[in-house]
Amino acid sequence: MASVPSVPLYYNRHRETSLQGGDMNGTAIENFICVIYNVSFMNCTWHVSRTAPGDTQYFLYWKSSRKEDFIGCQNYVKDNCGRHTGCRFQNVTIKNKSAYFLVNGSGQNIQSYKNMIALYKIEKLTPPLNVTVNCTGLSHSCEIKWQPPRTSHVKRNTCFKYQVVIEKKADPEKGIKDTSKMETNITENSYIFDSFNAEKRYSIKIRATDNGCLVSKNWGEWSTPVEFGGEQLMSTSSYVLLLVSGLAASIVFFLCAVNIYLKIVPARVLQPKDPFHEIAPVNFQTEYENQLIRHETEEIITVIEEVA
Repeated sequence: MASVPSVPLYYNRHRETSLQGGDMNGTAIENFICVIYNVSFMNCTWHVSRTAPGDTQYFLYWKSSRKEDFIGCQNYVKDNCGRHTGCRFQNVTIKNKSAYFLVNGSGQNIQSYKNMIALYKIEKLTPPLNVTVNCTGLSHSCEIKWQPPRTSHVKRNTCFKYQVVIEKKADPEKGIKDTSKMETNITENSYIFDSFNAEKRYSIKIRATDNGCLVSKNWGEWSTPVEFGGEQLMSTSSYVLLLVSGLAASIVFFLCAVNIYLKIVPARVLQPKDPFHEIAPVNFQTEYENQLIRHETEEIITVIEEVA
């Protein structure tokens, strides 16, 4: 069994690909491609050399910066002959601008393959998140909102540009046979679709790309199509009917509440006072003292009259 070759420590920084060996051209791997997807997964694939011996085995090493140590592949993809033709990585983070890849072949005369790649350039952006559509038949417009795709290194919403595709769908049951598609590129996280017809059926999908940051310039994955219009929305007459019904229900509820309140809490009615029949309260002690004073006064007057 061939031994695993050692990992060289030199790289050509002026070219993304540097092949070693002068008279051994043609024995290195071909078509080396890496893709980062779902934020933190990376797949690398290659084709075996057409001039290398059939029992040649290949080994992939990589590191995300010059200061780190090389990491060997732990999850190889093999062809029908058992030769390594790819590798799957997990927990990949785009922390730096460039990463370094090396593929060595077993044997003494197998050419090595080296590549320096900017990781953000090979990322396949995830679809924009939480696509929502809010339409009204009164204004014949729809407000479409979404959130940016998930990445491991970009935090600003302004780093993305979006392609919005709205398709008017055919509906044979309603006699709508024609379909049409509208595409637009925007940098915001919302869009107003002002050609909405509540009787027609639509679908929308969105994807993202770079808007001047360290983001892949390739378009990312499409979002799952969201359908709107048709049976899901109400016409103008339906809105009016709903408004009238709601108002009537509110009035009935208010009258019922008032009726229940009057039954539970009876009103207090103040009776008018009768000045002719109302008996004032009597203070008996005061009345007794007044009688004594009057009696003494009458005795003094009687004595005076007798003296005189």
